[in-house]
Amino acid sequence: MYKNVFKYDEMKRGEHMAVRNNVGWYLWTHQLVEVTGPDATAFLELLCANPIGNLKIGKERYTTMLDDDGLIIDDVVIFRWEEQKYWISTLFCHRLWAWYDAHKGDLDVNYVQITKQYHMYAVQGPKALELVNGLAKETVDDLKFFSFRENEINSFPVIINRAGFTGEKYGYEIYAAAGKADELEALIRAEADKLGGRQVTDFQIMAWTLPTEAGFYYMRDLSFKNPLEVGLDKGIGWDKEFVGKQALLKIREAGPANEMLGFTIEEADIHVRTEHLGGPGEPVYVDGELVGRVQKCVYSYVREINNGYIFAKKGVLKPGDKVLLHGHEAVICEPKFI
Repeated sequence: MYKNVFKYDEMKRGEHMAVRNNVGWYLWTHQLVEVTGPDATAFLELLCANPIGNLKIGKERYTTMLDDDGLIIDDVVIFRWEEQKYWISTLFCHRLWAWYDAHKGDLDVNYVQITKQYHMYAVQGPKALELVNGLAKETVDDLKFFSFRENEINSFPVIINRAGFTGEKYGYEIYAAAGKADELEALIRAEADKLGGRQVTDFQIMAWTLPTEAGFYYMRDLSFKNPLEVGLDKGIGWDKEFVGKQALLKIREAGPANEMLGFTIEEADIHVRTEHLGGPGEPVYVDGELVGRVQKCVYSYVREINNGYIFAKKGVLKPGDKVLLHGHEAVICEPKFI
């Protein structure tokens, strides 16, 4: 009989619930691209679906990058350091570099990967603010969400960013020079131990169970989809030019053909194939018609239930509907679980 890899794993459960009930910390360094030059803003405006030029210094913005067909090729966070200095935080720099080159044209812009210069530690959960304040030279009580600021820990410089991939109200990311990573990690560990927190070591907790509960997507969930299908159309800069805009306008006019939905399965020991692990994903049928496939299926330790996403034809399923997924009854819901 299939046993749920999440439900019965006490290490996974402990790490997940540390973030929800106390504080959890982990190394989560994204790839960083520094963009500078007189046309840095114009370059990012072209590549990003959401506006960049109105971003204030010390603030950041989540945005998609699209191909010419309006499909998502990356979802990134843009940090604005100066008028013409930005960071792109991504997991797919290697894949997108040729795309940057292809759209640079005559723009006076430079971009360089600086990932090796930094390590970033995520500190997430109800006691995250207490942990960060226990380390930082200057308290971060007034740091707003999606804002970052230079600071010091133990007399070495750090960047503290209020953000995270867990859905927690109090979540921070601490950037330090790579050579200071071991020292920073030891300090975070000691402070977390004082508060009863713990290190998160399992990638499935960092990237799957915590984000899914909060309704966040991993890039693999978004591939070959457009922003309108997955609810990422809020804030798109329709009044500016960006790669993929013309295709996206046509999709908006016609209405998206598909949508991302949530589902839950109460039965504990299930086997549901998912697209995010490779393959086509479990088929979803309504009255004998194939209407969608399972994108992801993980576990909610907060709700003690299996939860995930279905990518389906628009309007065929609605919250409260029930479907069978490999013989297991699933209830359709919004793609956010806590």
